[in-house]
Amino acid sequence: MEGPTPVSALIHAATLVTAGLFLIIRCSFIFEHSPTALFVVTIFGALTAFFASSVGLVQNDIKRVIAYSTCSQLGYMMFACGLSHYSIAFFHLVNHALFKALLFLSAGSIIHGFSDEQDLRKMGGLIKVFPIAYVMIFIGSVALTGIPFFTGFYSKDAILGAAFSQYTPGGSFAFF
Repeated sequence: MEGPTPVSALIHAATLVTAGLFLIIRCSFIFEHSPTALFVVTIFGALTAFFASSVGLVQNDIKRVIAYSTCSQLGYMMFACGLSHYSIAFFHLVNHALFKALLFLSAGSIIHGFSDEQDLRKMGGLIKVFPIAYVMIFIGSVALTGIPFFTGFYSKDAILGAAFSQYTPGGSFAFF
């Protein structure tokens, strides 16, 4: 789904990710009665996290890179739900919404400044042209990657810690 960058920020940070994940969190009492469903959610969440991040690595469009990153983070949240750690998944959901909105709005500023050019191969030296947008994208990217003392670190560390502490095939697969 493509749209203007502020709309993309709202779609990816507020509604697209929130709807499905929030439904799973709200229906957690149903999922807890089926270990098979939890296992399936864990496996597909882990596969989504890996696959979406791999596809995002080869994209050239700045908005698509951020969108595939959103899909990857959704995979993290899903496998946290599959491991029955719904509060950690919700914590990462809130953190993700904040730094993803920062990334999309900063990307929109850069796209607008480059006359609607979204190809990353044609962008270079952004710190000289857009110093504030550069700093904002840097902060959002650092938070997204999970560097210590930024928001992404605390939520991703909790998810990976939960996966490591689960001595089940699904937990081991998700941690790996």
